[in-house]
Order: sequence, then structure tokens, then C-alpha cells
Amino acid sequence: MAKTGTIYLVGAGPGDPDLLTLRAARLIERAQIIVHDGLVDPAILALAHPDAELISVAKRRARHTMPQDAINALLVREARAGRDVVRLKGGDPLIFGRGGEEAEAARAAGIRVEIVPGISAANGAAAAAQIALTHREASSIVSFVAGQCQGLSEQNWAGLAGKGRTLVIYMGVATAPQIADKLMADGLTPDMPIALIENATRRDMRVLRGMLAGLPDLVEAENVRSPALIVIGEVAARTDRALAMVAMEAAQ
Repeated sequence: MAKTGTIYLVGAGPGDPDLLTLRAARLIERAQIIVHDGLVDPAILALAHPDAELISVAKRRARHTMPQDAINALLVREARAGRDVVRLKGGDPLIFGRGGEEAEAARAAGIRVEIVPGISAANGAAAAAQIALTHREASSIVSFVAGQCQGLSEQNWAGLAGKGRTLVIYMGVATAPQIADKLMADGLTPDMPIALIENATRRDMRVLRGMLAGLPDLVEAENVRSPALIVIGEVAARTDRALAMVAMEAAQ
């Protein structure tokens, strides 16, 4: 009988290749086939063996290169053919990465699957922007939500943001107006600090700060594009305050 391969669901981290785990880097270097998301940095793909087959299954809003069911079938088919498959995902495979669905498909087909965690987009972006998602003086609760999904307006986000809390929104650039309206309708003050982190950990990273009411205008005026995260809460303003204090002390 032909040997069945293994499916590795690997987190590529937020972008910078230096933030890969050692396990992830080793799997990428020896992989026979890499099925990767569109947001995986080219510098990470460059670590692959020259003979490795690279297959992009990039997803964009309302435009998918390959439906999820077809991706699942591809992974299973290649593993059944005896090849070890690296399924490479931005951030962590199990945080808005559909890694759970792909692992279920592999197990249902009798394929061995291993999940290799990665630095999540939220953790990587916050660290790069020097935003502490938790802080004894500002936040003891952190919530992650997807801003691009069906039924956004009907979802109950009550209590996810506000005093003592931090809300991190993935995939929220395109729906920024709805997100701002939704949170203010739930009682969040219009002057709640927010930060937009675009291309986190990469050379072209930008950190834009403002207030919740101005979120849609900030996205439009600065032409913010994915990948980008939105951080909402008092912690989003603390770095700016700290830098301002340092500047004042230096000027004295």
C-alpha cells in the first residue's frame, strides 16, 4: 500500500519571517507541497525548497481563488497520494484561519494532521505597534471578532468593548462604517480611542490612531488596505500618551 502523507496546518505569523516558529520554518523548508493563503509574505515562501510545489488559495472579500470545500479536497487528495502537505496560513491557523474546518476534513478522511501554532495577527500587530492589549490600568479583558462575515449587523457585540476592555477586529477595513455605527449604538462613546495597524511587522507597516466616530473617515482618508487590524479601547491611546510624555520631558 502507498504511504499516506501528513497534513500540517502551519501558522505563518503576522508577516515577518523572523517571527516564524522553528517548527514552522523547518516544515516550510522541507515541504513537498505548500498550499498557502494570499497574505503569506513572499519572504516566507522563499524559504521553501526549490522543488516544492506552491499553490495559492488566496481569499479576498467576495472573491475566492478556491472554495473552502475544494481546498479541503485538495489537501486530502495530495496526502492520499503520499505527499506531506504544508497548509500555510497567516497568523495562527485556529484564529479566523479555518484551520478547524481543514483539520476536521483531514480526520474524517483518515489523514494524519498536525497543527503548528503561529503568532496571531493580533499579538504580532499589537507588539509591533507597542500596544499592550491588556494593562493593569486600562484593560483586563481582550476579545477578538471578525468584522467581515455574514450577519454582521445582527451579531451581539454588547460588552465586548468599553471601559477596562480591548476589542480587536480582524478583517474590518471594508466594514468600518458598520462597525463604528454598531459599537456606538451599543453604547460605546464616540471618542473611544482606536488604532488601525496595517501590514503589521512588515517594512511598510503603518499605525494610525484616532477615535471611534472617525474610524470610517480614517480608513478612507488614509486608503487603508488589508491586511489590517482595528484595536478599540483605552490601550490604543496609551503609547501615544507615553511618547508625548517622553517628548515633553526631553524638551524641558
